[in-house]
Amino acid sequence: MKYSIAFIVVFLMLLSCDSREGNKLKLGFWRAELRVSPDEVLPFVFEVTSQESIKIFNADEVILVNDISYSKDTIVFKAPVFEGYVKAIINGEDLEGDFIKESLDRVVPFSAEYGNRERFASKYNQTNQDLTGNWEVVFSPDSEADMYIAKGIFKQEGAKVKGTFRTTTGDYRYLEGVMDGDIMKLSTFDGAHAFLFTAEIEGDTMNGMFYSGNHWVEPFVGKRNETYELPDANNLTYLKDGYEVLEFTFPDSEGDMVSLSDDQFKNKVVVVQIMGTWCPNCLDESKYYSEYYNMTSNEDLEFVALAFEYAKTKEKAFQSIKRLKDNIGISYPILLAQYGTSDKVKAQEKLPMLNHVLSYPTTIFIDKKGQVRKIHTGFNGPATGEKHTEFKREFEIFMDSLLIE
Repeated sequence: MKYSIAFIVVFLMLLSCDSREGNKLKLGFWRAELRVSPDEVLPFVFEVTSQESIKIFNADEVILVNDISYSKDTIVFKAPVFEGYVKAIINGEDLEGDFIKESLDRVVPFSAEYGNRERFASKYNQTNQDLTGNWEVVFSPDSEADMYIAKGIFKQEGAKVKGTFRTTTGDYRYLEGVMDGDIMKLSTFDGAHAFLFTAEIEGDTMNGMFYSGNHWVEPFVGKRNETYELPDANNLTYLKDGYEVLEFTFPDSEGDMVSLSDDQFKNKVVVVQIMGTWCPNCLDESKYYSEYYNMTSNEDLEFVALAFEYAKTKEKAFQSIKRLKDNIGISYPILLAQYGTSDKVKAQEKLPMLNHVLSYPTTIFIDKKGQVRKIHTGFNGPATGEKHTEFKREFEIFMDSLLIE
């Protein structure tokens, strides 16, 4: 009898193990969809390389996800740095769940199927247009309040398209998609933002819609213009009349109040970064600034970041800051300038000497005498190609000139 009981116990244990294994993701490629409207889905592709590792693909970008947990038939995974996470039920070769950003109370329906790595399914099975080149673009062209300009930069090979939209406040990072008949379809998902662009292309014109998750949608129009350039990013934000210096006092993670007048910044070149841990452009910029700061190791140089966080509590905001610093290896201080909202009007109230806070990120360059020498709005990230290289070159030349003064 005791042998029968032992056999049953072992059998149940093995069955339990098999059940647990069956609730893990299958290794290989998956095609995911985010439902951004009743009629549109935003697709992206990821690869499960192990039960502890997922790779998300956007054009030339590969995002390594190691923050993964399983509970019965449910998986939760979160991209590095950002707050948003996917929570889904595993049903064999299918996933059903949501992409969730708790601080913003946003939930986007999520699904995925195993064994499919085709980002966009072809509807017309032919390519009638070539998107390659530069495009002069206007978003929300019929709304004075919401209208803004952009530059589309695309490269098409066959039906495959890669590129991005640059704006005065930054770029839309790595977009990937297809030209299907006369229809352009581009998407990206990085764990913070979920962007879908669709447009009808007719010769040298485009007419489309932009979806940001399921909370924002706006039209855009464009025309091919190989010589088009955006306004100079160094002239958009400036000190208002009556102000000569930048001043602020904000807490660090230890609760100590930090000001530009502190000894650590005196008689030094100071780079002040206005940013948020939720902002993909800020992540791209922070990676570059951190690398530059750690490699330069100049006693006459200091960086300090001012974080404007939408986290609902101070504690959660500092947790996000710590996560960013740990993931990238940032060794310069990040101060908490604001939490509970990332509203730019509120941010400008914290820095009243600026004409406005137009963009996250914004960089303020201060010389050894404490004078503001330049303010750069936005950041041209690696998805912008030559513009990213140009930004780094100009940044390093300008920094060298300030440091030798």
